[in-house]
Parts: sequence; C-alpha cells; structure tokens
Amino acid sequence: MSERHTYRVIVRGTWDGLTDEARARLPAEAGEHGLTSMRFTEEGSLSYEPAPLKHFSMRFVVVSDAADGEEMAAAIAEDRAESVLKRLGYGFTGLRSTVTDLDTMKVNRRPASRR
Repeated sequence: MSERHTYRVIVRGTWDGLTDEARARLPAEAGEHGLTSMRFTEEGSLSYEPAPLKHFSMRFVVVSDAADGEEMAAAIAEDRAESVLKRLGYGFTGLRSTVTDLDTMKVNRRPASRR
C-alpha cells in the first residue's frame, strides 16, 4: 500500500461570463462566503469579496498518494473547484493553485525560554 499525504490546496480564479442571475446572487450570498467561512474541506469552501466582484478562492483538503505529489493534489482540487462552480452556474477563468503538504510541513516551535 502506498503512503498517503494530506494536502491543503487554495484554488484561486477570476469570475468570468457571469449571468445576470449570478451577478445578483453572489453579492447577496457574500456573507456566507467571507473570512469566517474560509475552511479547508474536502468539498471546498468558497470565499470572495462582493465588490468589486472580480476574484475568488476556494480551499480544499486533498488526500492522495504521496508519490503523485503536489501537482496531482492541485489538479484534483482544481477539478473539484470546476465541478462546484459549474454546478452553481458561475462562470470563471484562470484557475491556479497553491499546495501545502501537511505531512512534510516543518513546524517551528519556540524554545521554552522564549515563551
């Protein structure tokens, strides 16, 4: 069995080709997609500023084979983002990802004398 790693992936993009309905719905629902809703989940959490309605980000947790690496985690998260955004009827462009491998992340702890 291959080793599995947990990745946190932030997918960023730009709204594009939004319908009039989407342009009305996004600002109305912005309170549900602000700073307090930003969590890393398997389904993804969407966040954006309601004005100007330009960019968005989605946060995902991806668990995959360590051998596939960060590129695969990014591809999986971007695929999930596309699926969610299309299902919601939101047009977008320019998806790009930032990936953190939680299993290889180094945690710097302060020495007890500096607490």
